[in-house]
Amino acid sequence: MLNRESIFNAIEECVAAANAAGEHFAVLILRVPGLREISLRFGYAQGEQAEDKAHALTRDSLRPGDQVFRAGDDSFVVLLPSIANHNHAMLAGTRLIHAFEQPLDGTASPWLVRPVMGIAIYPEHGPGADHLCRRAGMALDESQRRGEPCTIYRQHDIQIEIFYEELREALDANRLRVFFQPIVNLRTGRIAGAESLARWSSPKHGEVSPANFVPFSEQSDLISILTRWSVNATMRHMASLHGAPELSFSINFSPRVLSRPGMVEQLLGALDIWGVAPTSIVVEITETTLVNDLEVSIQVLRRLREHGMRIAIDDFGTGYASIAYLRQFPATELKLDQSLIAGMRNDPHAAKLVRAIITMAHNMDLSTVAEGIEEQVTQDMLADIGCDYGQGFHLGRPEPAADFIRRLSASRPADS
Repeated sequence: MLNRESIFNAIEECVAAANAAGEHFAVLILRVPGLREISLRFGYAQGEQAEDKAHALTRDSLRPGDQVFRAGDDSFVVLLPSIANHNHAMLAGTRLIHAFEQPLDGTASPWLVRPVMGIAIYPEHGPGADHLCRRAGMALDESQRRGEPCTIYRQHDIQIEIFYEELREALDANRLRVFFQPIVNLRTGRIAGAESLARWSSPKHGEVSPANFVPFSEQSDLISILTRWSVNATMRHMASLHGAPELSFSINFSPRVLSRPGMVEQLLGALDIWGVAPTSIVVEITETTLVNDLEVSIQVLRRLREHGMRIAIDDFGTGYASIAYLRQFPATELKLDQSLIAGMRNDPHAAKLVRAIITMAHNMDLSTVAEGIEEQVTQDMLADIGCDYGQGFHLGRPEPAADFIRRLSASRPADS
């Protein structure tokens, strides 16, 4: 890490100040892929100008007391003193993401770069500069592995070694479990459905985070088997809810699965086997699908819509091309990413942005789902600005599907 002594000294000063005031602070490592390529393509002078622009964008998007250090050809270390919690650190990350939505000037042609970052919090993630920088770097690696723009360090997110045969055997033997996380109608307070989530308890590793085994399944080409398992496991539990047509269940689909021949027929076949109405299924796709295999995705999703299934764009608000491509997609709802929702309570600009997205969605006849609702205040704010549905730990944590169905079935007679 270039400039390491200056960076470490600044972090230790933050440690001393945080200890004296009883506060937290964050170390954020920001990588801006593409800066080195500008140097190679247009020359080092223009590459340096682009680095200066990236440094200025980073500095200008943060608070006056925040510090920005260059740490390499395409990397920066950002110190965020006096933060209240993780949400404040994520809000700073969100601001950086938005700052880089404009192309970098100073090159022969405008150059759009997409930053990625990792965050560590003092004192939770380490006692000093070395620990905090290393763990922010681990979080950065996790962001790049997941394809997400920003990740806060978490011990259980450290990647573990998964063997192909072990995961394949678990799928073939139906050793995974399906969990449901409730989705709530913010106007009525009633459960409107759930998102289906896969869970895996490995004899070797114990509970394996989906952040580990789902990317591995994509890389090892097990994603089609995992998706087929998820579809059938979800519908098996849905089949016990006859007489509840108003409930809908979301299933995540990878872009790689969408492009596989016969995927639509397989999904329709599962609906027929389990006796589930197509209107009860929401196919969730991430924003990255909007720019990967665009034409194929559009064709497949239109076929699903023709059969009555709904289409949700997941993690909306973290991507770069969603607005441009949104009009082409047969989407029925937008799921607002939790990084947007996290900043609403303390940042008026974040609240205005969420309101604007909800208004835009409603003008396009799309419903909205807010992800990551962690407290009542945020839920109330979202309800007041017209968000349709909500999801998050405050509204309900993921639980075994059978428990969710049992609890929901027991409550229905009293609610009717």
